[in-house]
Amino acid sequence: MEISASDRELVAVMRQYFAAKAELESLKGQLEAARQAVGEAIAVFYDPRQNAEHAADLQRSHRLRGEMASLMQRAEAWGRAASGADRHDRSEAEAEPEEWQPFERRADALFGASSRLDD
Repeated sequence: MEISASDRELVAVMRQYFAAKAELESLKGQLEAARQAVGEAIAVFYDPRQNAEHAADLQRSHRLRGEMASLMQRAEAWGRAASGADRHDRSEAEAEPEEWQPFERRADALFGASSRLDD
């Protein structure tokens, strides 16, 4: 089975997403362990302006969250595009060939509905 370039891009995006998620989970674990070790209040510890010692890690966690949101938006856009293409393909496949359409529908398409004679 061949994978399209679009599908490969989605796989790459999702790999980045899960790598960022794993890094964020690890970082959150380290930060929470450090917070509990010093017994600091959550609001104080997780404020980079008040916690210079862990400010870089706190900022990194915010960047990772932003990166994850951006990557998920790209994946969702890909999904919407793929879904739209699938619906379009299905509607084309479900359309009747012209020769199977009733004569009246073909006449209406060619001459307009107003050209039909009223019975």
